[in-house]
Amino acid sequence: MTNFIIKTHRKDTHYTKPHLFILNKGMNSGKPQNEPYTNSFVIIFSEEKDRDNVFFIAYSLWKTKFWFPYLCGSAILFLHLTDFKKEFNPQASLMMMEHEQHIKNVAALKLLEKKEKQYKEDINLINDLRKAILYRYCRK
Repeated sequence: MTNFIIKTHRKDTHYTKPHLFILNKGMNSGKPQNEPYTNSFVIIFSEEKDRDNVFFIAYSLWKTKFWFPYLCGSAILFLHLTDFKKEFNPQASLMMMEHEQHIKNVAALKLLEKKEKQYKEDINLINDLRKAILYRYCRK
């Protein structure tokens, strides 16, 4: 299991080691991101490869709505740091236990992410071409 530090992110704090941010407020609590959120936890790693592995574990936990039972609050839901630490470490260890399968899953998720980004760019280009044709058509 990789070693990492989980703590609350403070605004304007810069981290030199590899890190990722986890949203801790709202219905998307648990969502990992490379850029800081206003309300987030930060997970700090010693190596970049550890960050990549844990990013996809956090991403899968968020996508499967793992954190919903741990959300507190009446108007705006939020995730406590203690609950996050208590549940994230064992779940990450469990998911990394079968290391070969974990590596395959991470590779598949990276490929899907790359394809999704490519398709979004293609859709944007198609929309731009459509606009150009329509403008040209209307200007005649």
